Formats: sequence, C-alpha cells, structure tokens
Amino acid sequence: TMWEDVLKKDCGCGCNDCDDSLVKASEIKRVKNGVMYRGEKFPGVNKPKRAPKGSKKKYRVLAHQNGKYKIFSFGARGYKDFLQHKSSKRRKNFKSRHNCKQKKNKLTAGYWACNYNW
Repeated sequence: TMWEDVLKKDCGCGCNDCDDSLVKASEIKRVKNGVMYRGEKFPGVNKPKRAPKGSKKKYRVLAHQNGKYKIFSFGARGYKDFLQHKSSKRRKNFKSRHNCKQKKNKLTAGYWACNYNW
C-alpha cells in the first residue's frame, strides 16, 4: 500500500527490509580517535558507544559489513546487561530466548545486542 512505501523510505528502524536507511560511505569521515557521520562521532566502525541521554536505547553503533554501513541503536536503557551484572545464568537465558546463535549479520540490531552487551 501507499503507507508501506512511505514507511520503508524513511524507516530508520534498522530492519533488513529498508535499504534506504543505509549510510553512504562518502559521508563518513575519519577524525582523531574515531569517525564522524553527520556530526555524530563514533569511536570507530563496528565499535559501539553509549547512546545520548534521552534516547530509549543504551548503545549506538556505526556498523559495516560487505561494503554497507548502517547505524543502529540497541540495548534497553534502564535494564542491566551482562556487562554490568556478570551473571552467566542470565546471559544463557538471554542468548537462548533471542536465538543469538543464528545472528551473524552485523547489519542488524539483534547481532549487536547478542554479541556486544550479552
């Protein structure tokens, strides 16, 4: 429908269905201690950082795989993750619940949730 086309064009959700949200490599600039994209500094490509205050998510990352770049926000703000609580039981439950063994694509928020903070 018409509304689906509008949503796909400027989705910004990080899903695999909307390739229009890909970042152009020409817009990424290397700076001292990281990279810049549209005024936002990242510690590097595929290196997560804390999301800004006011964001619903805990981390942001400029991801790169197979020549494609994308920005993702992931992690629930206000909840502890493995980096904080260090409980192997909670980690195991999260990974099985979210099917982490099958998440291999760096261009998904699920990959970063499973492989960075859990």
